[in-house]
Order: sequence, then structure tokens, then C-alpha cells
Amino acid sequence: MKQVLNESVIKDAVAIILTDTNYKIQWVNDDFSVITGYTFEEVVGKKPNLLQGEKSDINVIEKIRKGLNKKKSFKAEIINYRKNGTEYLCELFIHPIYNIEGELTNYIAFEIDVNNTNNRRLSLMQVRQKYHSSALDDIEEIDLYTKLILLFDEEKIYLDPDLKLGDIAQKLNTSSKYLSQVVNNQTSKNLIHFVNSYRIDEAKRKIIDKKNYHLTTYGIAQTCGFKNKSTFYKVFKEIISMTPKDYIRMMKQ
Repeated sequence: MKQVLNESVIKDAVAIILTDTNYKIQWVNDDFSVITGYTFEEVVGKKPNLLQGEKSDINVIEKIRKGLNKKKSFKAEIINYRKNGTEYLCELFIHPIYNIEGELTNYIAFEIDVNNTNNRRLSLMQVRQKYHSSALDDIEEIDLYTKLILLFDEEKIYLDPDLKLGDIAQKLNTSSKYLSQVVNNQTSKNLIHFVNSYRIDEAKRKIIDKKNYHLTTYGIAQTCGFKNKSTFYKVFKEIISMTPKDYIRMMKQ
């Protein structure tokens, strides 16, 4: 049975997709799930063409392919498919992202559901309204957030128990104020939660790794950047919705 769409929610949604240079999804925002029905976990590592289907115009698909190859910003309109099988007309804007050396590192796409949007121009402008900080425009903000994700994924600086906001800002060549605004706008959480989410993901991996069975749960937490036992248990339950012991029990079933 197909889901009934909540059009009042979808009409205000602007989906954002971040991919690597091979077009594999690294991150999506909550509005992506609102529009498509797919969660972040279901799409990470896959390509956005998973949304395409029978009525997706091959000419538009080719236009998108050529646009990506040119490594310049462009827009397109294509029929996509939600997880539940229903189709929708998608208007998308795709932008390449370059690092300070001028090398292409990512692509960012902004998408809306045209058929469930009363005012297409207004809806696309919500990108600026929803993801804007006082001195950074929408693309600059997404660019900084992308660099933050790359920094955490590649250098794993969150493992440093003494990591401070200023340290991260310095590595990204930005101010602590801008960095805090970007994290808050992109995740609806503060920077501490952002850092701890990475630490918890690291802990989850290490907890079920047989190489770490000689360590206590808190011993593992310390290798992931936590300095306080009670903080680790509190944060783990807040993010995973279960205690570390329950998580271990679940993973061993």
C-alpha cells in the first residue's frame, strides 16, 4: 500500500544532496527524506540516480551527465521516484565544490518537488532563508560544511579529547562564529553534538570489533575522544536511543 503524501510538508521542503566526485552520496538533509521517503542510511554511498525510474527522460539524464562533466553549475528538471514508488517532478540545481587548491572535491544539489510547490521561485529561495548565516551566503555555507565533513572524515580530529571549537575553525580558515552558525543551520544541532555524533559512530564500530574485546566499554570510549564516563553513556543513549550494553547485545544477536 502506497503512503499518503503530506503535501503541506513537502511544499516547503528543499532537499540537499552532497556527493563525492564519483557522484556517491555522502550526506543528505532532512528535507531529502521528506521529499523522497529515503533515510540518510538508505542512500549514503549510493548515487542519486537511484531516484530515477521508468519515466525519467533519458535526454535529461544525458543533460545531467554532461553538466557534471563540465564541472559547472547547472539546473535541470526530471521525473524522479520516491521510495514508495510514486513519481514527482523534480527541479534541481547542481553546483561543483572546489577546495582551496582549486581541485574538485564534491557536488552539491538543491532539489524541490515541483508538483507540490505553490511557488517554485519562492521555494528555491528557501535555500537561502533556511541555510543562511549572517555573513555567509547559501553556497559559501554549504561549502564550509562540506569542508568540515571532509576534515572529520579524513583527519578524524574528533578523536582528540581536548578538541576545541577554535581548533576546528583554524583548520578550516574560518571564524568560530561562522563555524557554529553553519553547523547549527545544517544539522539543527550545536557543534558539541556534531563532534559527539562522530565519536559515537567511532565507538559503535570499535565496540563490535573483536580486536577491542579486551577493552572495557569506557576504555573504547576514551579512544574515541570521550574524557568522562558519564558523558559518554549519556551521549550514547541520546544519539542511539539505547545504552552501550543494549547496543552490544543487539549487535551480537
